[in-house]
Amino acid sequence: MSDTPLKPEIQNLIEKGFNALTKADFKTAGLCCQEILDQEPDLAEGHFLVGLVGLAAEDRATAFKALQSVVQLDPDHAPAWAYLAKLYMSEGQVNRADLALRETRRIKSDDPQVLDLVGTTLTQMGEYDLAKVFFTRANQLRPNYPPFMMNLANNLVYHGDKENSENIFRAVLQIQPDGAQVHWSLASAKKAKDRQHIKKMEKLCEKFRNNPRALAFLYYAIGKESEDLEQWDRAIKAFNRGAAARRETIEYDEQAEIAFFDYLQEHYTSEWLADGDQGVDDRSPIYVLGQPRTGTTLIERIITSHSMVNSAGELQQFGLALRRLGGYSSPIRFSVDLFDRARQLNYEQVAQMYLKTSSRMRGDSPRFVDKLPQNYLMIPMILKAFPNAKVVHLNRNPMDACFASYKQLFADAYLHSYNQQEMARHHIRYRNLMQNWREQFPGRFFDISYEQTTHDLETNARALIDYLELPWEDACLEFHKQKTAVSTASAVQVREPVHTRSINRWKRYERQLQPMYQELINGGISEQQI
Repeated sequence: MSDTPLKPEIQNLIEKGFNALTKADFKTAGLCCQEILDQEPDLAEGHFLVGLVGLAAEDRATAFKALQSVVQLDPDHAPAWAYLAKLYMSEGQVNRADLALRETRRIKSDDPQVLDLVGTTLTQMGEYDLAKVFFTRANQLRPNYPPFMMNLANNLVYHGDKENSENIFRAVLQIQPDGAQVHWSLASAKKAKDRQHIKKMEKLCEKFRNNPRALAFLYYAIGKESEDLEQWDRAIKAFNRGAAARRETIEYDEQAEIAFFDYLQEHYTSEWLADGDQGVDDRSPIYVLGQPRTGTTLIERIITSHSMVNSAGELQQFGLALRRLGGYSSPIRFSVDLFDRARQLNYEQVAQMYLKTSSRMRGDSPRFVDKLPQNYLMIPMILKAFPNAKVVHLNRNPMDACFASYKQLFADAYLHSYNQQEMARHHIRYRNLMQNWREQFPGRFFDISYEQTTHDLETNARALIDYLELPWEDACLEFHKQKTAVSTASAVQVREPVHTRSINRWKRYERQLQPMYQELINGGISEQQI
């Protein structure tokens, strides 16, 4: 990097570009980038501005190219390395992300933005303890900055530190009293004791009546706190309003989902599994899967309480291996095209890529759990890649399962869950697919009931550990004593002993959930099954 001072006109252009970027004026920022690089094509800061514009505009290809140019021109540019690490991790390229992190840490930057980015990437890697160190340092260097405060507070939630996380959320609201997402985070982190917070959020709903994104956060938070107070009518009204608001902000293509479910059942057969290569003989993976909010985290914690098993979290790596090896570049996560390409792959290569890209998260234990619920779509591919892998599938009462998803605000997954009937129809497709897998691949995965496990923990835990071919350890009954962090929506619940409070919870809302109920009945689920 040259020590020559920048020309005043270049410095002005850089400042103008960064100012435009903070206002989401991508056109002006882009024009500034073009002028800067026309005059100074090898200026690292110019390429860095291009990278930030690419990130903000969700143009990942441009962001990657620009940030890689930055570190070639200036190997000590810590912010560029930090952004690259986060980008690589989001693409499932864990080894490259790790290398970029090493470069960032080599530079020993005290830039709080860099420290926060490192913490974010470490969080994606499941390194919650180390991430906490970086988030804490970022907050020390730049106190009272809400984005950094939120990342630290969420990390504390993962660690079960409810008191300190709640204090930080409240401090953020002192700075941003209208922060809808902050109100939702606060509601999720604590149990309401009165309606004071609800009343504040109800006033904000009036203010944000034309902002469905903000309304989704607020109504889901109101619903959650109303449930805490056992005000069931208020709760379901809020959940319905929150779901409707969230549904306005997303595009859910139900016909496309129907098409790929049908494709899976037609083409992923026992004959396909038996044909060609059979992956690798590795007995370490344990997949815990099913619908979200059905007890997958509970079962994972039971298993990972065993001394021979580590939690790798909800890994995206299997699906990413299918995408990369199949040359699938669509932003749509699942589609007929993806699964068509996946049929032709070499599953030894799939297995090796999965193991390589998940090595950091898997840890050093002989066995590990991958707890991504949506892996149920890929059971045949998993069995082909890892013939000796263990697969555990959660069963839960259909209405409880559907309602548990419906009342949960997800980040960018489960787009079917914001309408009662769409949620029910998805659930029917899922159940039909799982029954198809049972018929095509008999004995290849283990069904476990959420209800039976909560009613009789030891009997079901012993059967589970026996299926996994592990020696019994009494620690598996004391999963709630684990100190390891949990980053799912169940982060609070799994620190409690097993309980049955969630069983048949939907019946408190039986009248208001009739659209969901009737759709399940129409789809072939009997009243006895509900």
